Amino acid sequence: MSLAFGVAERFMRYVQIDTQSDPTATCFPSTEKQKDLLQLLAQELKEMGLEDAHCDENGYVYATIPATTNKQVPVLCFCSHADTAPDCSGKDVKPILHANYQGQDIVLPDDTTQILRMTDHPYLKERSEEHTSE
Repeated sequence: MSLAFGVAERFMRYVQIDTQSDPTATCFPSTEKQKDLLQLLAQELKEMGLEDAHCDENGYVYATIPATTNKQVPVLCFCSHADTAPDCSGKDVKPILHANYQGQDIVLPDDTTQILRMTDHPYLKERSEEHTSE
């Protein structure tokens, strides 16, 4: 696999992996399918040169990046969760990237009754190309 993907392309691939959580579970992660994304992340870290990258049995991804200085510097930890809410299925997600978004309503192509309207979600204006280029 090539690491030539940009951030947006990586994100679009990641969100297509079903990571729906199970609120009734007593294990970690709450569903085994969440490990699909976590193992992919560990593999990509290895491909970037982080030799000790791995995903443990509880779904935690670990890797170390050596310091690039001889100074005494603190160790950094990047931490995030990788599951999605149980409210909606995470199966067959079809992400859409709206490049050069101009503030128009967003209609979901597979269900045209689902519309994100600027009037209902005024924060969309902050994401428009017009606003971000100011």
